[in-house]
Amino acid sequence: MKKLGIVCCIIMLCGMFSCKHKEGEYHSLKEKIEEEGKHYQDPGISSEAYIGDINTIEIREGTHTFLIPERKGQIKSYACTECHSKPLAQMQNEPGEQKAHWDIKINHANANAMNCATCHNGNDMDNLHSLTGNTIDFNRSYQLCAQCHNNQVEDWKGGAHGKNIGGWAKPRAAMTCVNCHNPHEPQIASKWPARFNTEKVKERK
Repeated sequence: MKKLGIVCCIIMLCGMFSCKHKEGEYHSLKEKIEEEGKHYQDPGISSEAYIGDINTIEIREGTHTFLIPERKGQIKSYACTECHSKPLAQMQNEPGEQKAHWDIKINHANANAMNCATCHNGNDMDNLHSLTGNTIDFNRSYQLCAQCHNNQVEDWKGGAHGKNIGGWAKPRAAMTCVNCHNPHEPQIASKWPARFNTEKVKERK
């Protein structure tokens, strides 16, 4: 009982006073982001200059509202129905029909779990579709990714995954999944950094 009383006193004291031991220490990462992000409310700070000529659209996901690059305008052969004038099943079975997208290989998941039709709607090629058959706009393809990569997309919404354009100042703008990952082969290949320590290379010889 004595130990329980001591614990209760400590909890009460923490509620009455700040538990921070010194300036800059916080109870959680969320608290730190909220506290240290307050200076970004300054209307004199803006990320607009860094967004440049990137064509963006505004999205709202939960409590997060921010800009992302417009996607459909960047797809070379969009709208897809310019070529896909009939349902895919008909086009595939027509004799002498020219085959398209022959250069695309899917290296994303097990072939038994994923193929082209997992994401692309053969009856509406101008849109993607979810595993449950709901229409997903190409500009919001991250909603497709969220079906399997929910944790990464939740982190992306909050700014902990992916690339922000111009930092944290308003208006916040962020690249989407497909700006960094090829959706057909999303694993980012290993590569040498743009700069590396040449002295360490010499030491290894």
